[in-house]
Amino acid sequence: MTAREVIVRPLVTEKSMGGLREGRYTFVVDLRANKVQIRQAVEEIWRVRVAAVNTMRMHGKTRRVGRSVGRRPDWKKAIVTLRPGEQIGFFEGLM
Repeated sequence: MTAREVIVRPLVTEKSMGGLREGRYTFVVDLRANKVQIRQAVEEIWRVRVAAVNTMRMHGKTRRVGRSVGRRPDWKKAIVTLRPGEQIGFFEGLM
C-alpha cells in the first residue's frame, strides 16, 4: 500500500482543529492500515517526524431514506502526534 492509499483525507472538525495547538493532526485512513504504515505515510508525504499514532475504528451510522434503511460504511480514524517543533503546513491555513 502506498502512502497516498493509506491516508484517505484529513479530518476537519471543530474537535480535531482544537488538537492542532498540541501538534495533533487527525486523518481518515484505510481500514487495513496499521500504526506503522500510518506513521511512515505521514512522514513520507509531509516530511515531518511523528511522535505517536492513535487509531480507532468508527462504525458506520444507520440512515433512513423513506422506508428503506441503509448503513454508511465503517471507517478508521488516526490521530497523529508530531514531535515538538514539527507542523504540517496544509492545516495552518485552517486555524
